[in-house]
Amino acid sequence: MWSFLRKRALIIILISIILLVSLIGFSIRDRDDVSLPEELLKDTIGAVQSIFQVPIDFVGGIFEDVSELTNTFEENQVLKSRLSEYKDLLYDVKALEKENKELRALLEKKDSDILESYNLIDATVNARSPEPMWMQQLSINKGKQHGVRANMAVITANGMIGKVKTAYQFTSDVQLLSGFDRNNRISALVQSNGEKENQQDVFGLIEGYDEEKEALILTIQSTDKEISKGQLVVSSGMGGVFPRGLIIGEIESVEMDSYGLTKVAYVKSAADLYDINHVMVVDRNMNSPESDQSEEEES
Repeated sequence: MWSFLRKRALIIILISIILLVSLIGFSIRDRDDVSLPEELLKDTIGAVQSIFQVPIDFVGGIFEDVSELTNTFEENQVLKSRLSEYKDLLYDVKALEKENKELRALLEKKDSDILESYNLIDATVNARSPEPMWMQQLSINKGKQHGVRANMAVITANGMIGKVKTAYQFTSDVQLLSGFDRNNRISALVQSNGEKENQQDVFGLIEGYDEEKEALILTIQSTDKEISKGQLVVSSGMGGVFPRGLIIGEIESVEMDSYGLTKVAYVKSAADLYDINHVMVVDRNMNSPESDQSEEEES
């Protein structure tokens, strides 16, 4: 019985091997037509692959897009950081250029004929009073230990900005021209520009600031003397407080006061009273004998 079963199994195996070899040989030979079972098998495998390939490609595309978005975000952050650094660097360069320009102008101012007889103390603005005192007072980094005293004139490369109000040991408070009033005035001189024959130098007093016109107020007692727009206004040197010849500004307009007794001129400040960084304190005590003598003759 067992012998018969083994022979039968052996025969089945041999037949299977022969069929398999025949199928392999049949399938690998060159031919234009394929059998129906091959078509069904091939189409079934292709359909199954298509069914699974679509979601696989979709999921793979999502992961690829997420990876690209992540890389793009990281690159964007790096670029933003570098752009911010470049902007900061550009601002620093512009600030240094502005500071360099101001310092060069101050050096040129020191070499001028008007100031060569005085001791000039370089200073930097430490702080500025908040509103509403912004246009009235600021603080500089030089004080008594550096030779600064109260009532000394303070200038920039463009012109006079005010005077030392209070001097401390290492800092000082500066009262700006725009903060002056009738109790704190500057003797000024309107210089003749030679455009008209009857035009002469005219003395007046800087005694206020018109916020609406953004101009200094110059009162002039001599109503018969003609003043026109564009004439230069400088410190007169009278009163013994400020040196003579410090530029204050230019005449913008002239009108009579409400009583018709004095002329009121509006002076555009030569110095920028809003943007002040570097200044010089003028020590009048270093006057030369010639300068003192000329001022005495004029007064």
